[in-house]
Amino acid sequence: MCGVAGCFESGPGTVPQMLVKRVTAMGTAIAHRGPDDADVWCDAGAGIGLAHRRLAVVDLSAAGHQPMRSHDERFVVAYNGEIYNTGELRRDLQRVAGFSSWRGHSDTEVLLEAIAAWGVKSALQRTVGMFAFALWDRRDRRLTLARDRVGEKPLYYGRFGQALLFGSELKALRAHPAWKGEVDQDVLALYLRHAYVPAPFTIFRGVSKVTPGCYVQFDGNGEGSEEFAYWSARTVAEAGLAAPTRATEAELVEQLDQLLRQAVLGQMQADVPLGAFLSGGIDSSTVVALMQSQSTRPVNTFTIGFREPGYNEAEHAKSVARHLGTSHTELYVTPEEARAVIPKLPQIYCEPFADSSQIPTFLVSQLTRRHVTVALSGDAGDELFAGYNRYVFAQRLWRRLSVAPRPVRRWSASALRSIAPGRWDRLFGHARPALPQRLRVANPGDMMHKLAAVIGLDTVDDVYRRLVSQWQDPSSAIPGAVEPRTALTDVAALAGLRAPLERMTYLDLVTYLPDDILVKVDRAAMAVSLETRVPLLDHRVIEFAWRIPMRYKVHEGRGKHLLRAVLERYVPRSLFDRPKMGFGIPLDSWLRVELRDWAESMLSPSALHSVGAFEVGVIRNVWARHLSGRENLAYMLWCVLMYQAWHQHWNGTARAGIDGHQG
Repeated sequence: MCGVAGCFESGPGTVPQMLVKRVTAMGTAIAHRGPDDADVWCDAGAGIGLAHRRLAVVDLSAAGHQPMRSHDERFVVAYNGEIYNTGELRRDLQRVAGFSSWRGHSDTEVLLEAIAAWGVKSALQRTVGMFAFALWDRRDRRLTLARDRVGEKPLYYGRFGQALLFGSELKALRAHPAWKGEVDQDVLALYLRHAYVPAPFTIFRGVSKVTPGCYVQFDGNGEGSEEFAYWSARTVAEAGLAAPTRATEAELVEQLDQLLRQAVLGQMQADVPLGAFLSGGIDSSTVVALMQSQSTRPVNTFTIGFREPGYNEAEHAKSVARHLGTSHTELYVTPEEARAVIPKLPQIYCEPFADSSQIPTFLVSQLTRRHVTVALSGDAGDELFAGYNRYVFAQRLWRRLSVAPRPVRRWSASALRSIAPGRWDRLFGHARPALPQRLRVANPGDMMHKLAAVIGLDTVDDVYRRLVSQWQDPSSAIPGAVEPRTALTDVAALAGLRAPLERMTYLDLVTYLPDDILVKVDRAAMAVSLETRVPLLDHRVIEFAWRIPMRYKVHEGRGKHLLRAVLERYVPRSLFDRPKMGFGIPLDSWLRVELRDWAESMLSPSALHSVGAFEVGVIRNVWARHLSGRENLAYMLWCVLMYQAWHQHWNGTARAGIDGHQG
């Protein structure tokens, strides 16, 4: 994997040496994304400069060096990603376009020549892969910024005066002297709702993310910024639902098996050591099983474990690894080691980001990088095959609630909230032997309080929005903020998706997956220079998944029915058939005990006033309610804590924090 950066300065008299210096600094700011090689390419006359940091994975020779020019010298690219069907594209280029003058076997060169032969849109539509790149057309004096279909790889851009800045991370833009970062309070409200900043927004006013499946083009003056879609998740979803497959369940299992085998095999291509994350859950176990079935040697697999009950999947991962015969590495992490990651988070995530599983994700990435350079993950199984518990929970809950008068529902909500989460946990623990399998969840107290929060709502869409929102009314905590509309809050975005489960899975595919899950993994892995790949996000898998009738995804109240059937071909059901467990940490108790002093320092009136983003009284009230132990408001607080820590780091005002580290 790599990092890209650059600037397009449209003002008169660009000094060549100064342009090189600025672009070099932008590349250096993201050196962690590519420690193996670095270079810049500049055309002072055009005011354009590209920087590249390389993590060499395919074609380790100088033939893969970037920024790279096309054979006809027309195009120059700084590219981050992997294209998995390069062999097919090479053959097509030779057969259709007559091109055969290859310098090496890097996918960068194939991408360049595909664009030279077919144009940007057609070339992108032919690719299978993940990427973000900046392309300069020397003939037409046009800059193109492009991103892969689902958003595995990041790309930011923004205009500051006469300079258009762009890069894989905001750190790169910040390294340019024209940068002026002004926090957008409206977007901050979005962040509190989601615990991440959804695309195309960023935390800074005037800075955007390239939308997944799109490319943006600028003319010779750096103007235009018109965005073009070459692939649309919404179009794919609506087309799949309009023409569902008529295949039988057995035929679907076989088709999905073959499609996933193809995707996994394509992503196992590398000229460096390769492995996989293995949690022991359905998704990662499926990916590893398909890797091992197509490998001549044991696949390297990695997992981390925690001693705390309810947060450890390491034993399950070990059982799956033993059955498949992988070369398995596990590391049990102490709470102290996990908490030691927290001071690093504002540096790793260049925007506020508050998915607390960022901590174990960084730790497993760090462990994996000690042994391999590339790791495959099982992300996206929940979004594509309806695996999250909240899908079935929301639909079943609304079906039962909608028949009761709202006053009755409100009284029931108050009764559920009157019992603290810890007491609910104990009550469920005593009753566990008599409970059906679907109610043996890891954190029942949190579940009951989530239930209380949704009982009084009007529609199933309201229920789902409540379940996935960290702050229900973010503007109450941010003076004057007006929350922008997103797919989650804009009813029009869901037109054409009739069934509740269809809408829920679509929303997660275009919001939670790219802006939370993929951001979490990309930044954590890139912080240790590890490339991650996601076979389930092969667009052919996505398109197939949307053609599968929902009855083959959710069966007898459980999601991922078809994916379970594929996995059972390789792993006994007894090794993976258990309640879903999140990749998390005991954040609620940590904030009350081990992290209490640090959290208090970040949430003190003086600290909140210093940063100036939040309504102090509102935040202090939430903090007091959490400390009382009667409510678990850890995730609301984590959003605020991660913003406070990020703001202090970004503005150079970090203070001594956890264990004396700088926050």
